[in-house]
Amino acid sequence: MSDSPEKISMAGRVRNNFLTGLIICAPLAITIWLTFTFIDWADSWVTPYIPQRYNPEYYFNIAIPGTGLVVAMIIITMIGFLGKNLIGRSIVNFGESILNRTPLVRTIYKSLKQIFETVLKDQSTSFKKVGLIEFPTPGTWALVFISADAQGEVAARFAEMGEEMVAVFLPPTPVPTAGFLLFVPKNKIIMLDMSPEDAAKLLISGGLISPDYIPKALPQGAPPVTVPLPE
Repeated sequence: MSDSPEKISMAGRVRNNFLTGLIICAPLAITIWLTFTFIDWADSWVTPYIPQRYNPEYYFNIAIPGTGLVVAMIIITMIGFLGKNLIGRSIVNFGESILNRTPLVRTIYKSLKQIFETVLKDQSTSFKKVGLIEFPTPGTWALVFISADAQGEVAARFAEMGEEMVAVFLPPTPVPTAGFLLFVPKNKIIMLDMSPEDAAKLLISGGLISPDYIPKALPQGAPPVTVPLPE
């Protein structure tokens, strides 16, 4: 019986070491797996269309991961460069005019273009702010990403009622890739200082990973805020 605590202690140390190693290795392994999966996916789409004389794999006789991804990035960058000048812009406008005359395709194209322009625009503030709203019942709060002020008919309808509404995206936990689009009164949103990246970590971890928070400096002369410790 005397050596039982030692055995338990040894087992506890082994368990703690395993958990520590898991915390270190799991995120690294998943990150590497996702990265190479994305590279392989890009290669499978682009590499077959690369002319043989421009494909490094033809000369080295081995598969080079990332070739298709690099070529795709170069082509996209060149298209963006050409699209800024007069000739390139004319070609883009001609192509868009054809798509805009094609039933069904024009709806998909316009929707996707508007989404990408909104998300990738430098001056856009969409999804760059985080807040809290009461959901699903009063007194219960949910984390949301601020999308934009309500626009168009939605804004006009609420303006008739004297409400200034904001569109927010409410993602679920632990996979915040789908969710709900909600229109919330601006004065009902509690804005947070955390970044969208920190908010995503909080959501994915189910509240286990909470970002550090440094309270703002109190106004001069204001009494310090104290938090009672549990007994």
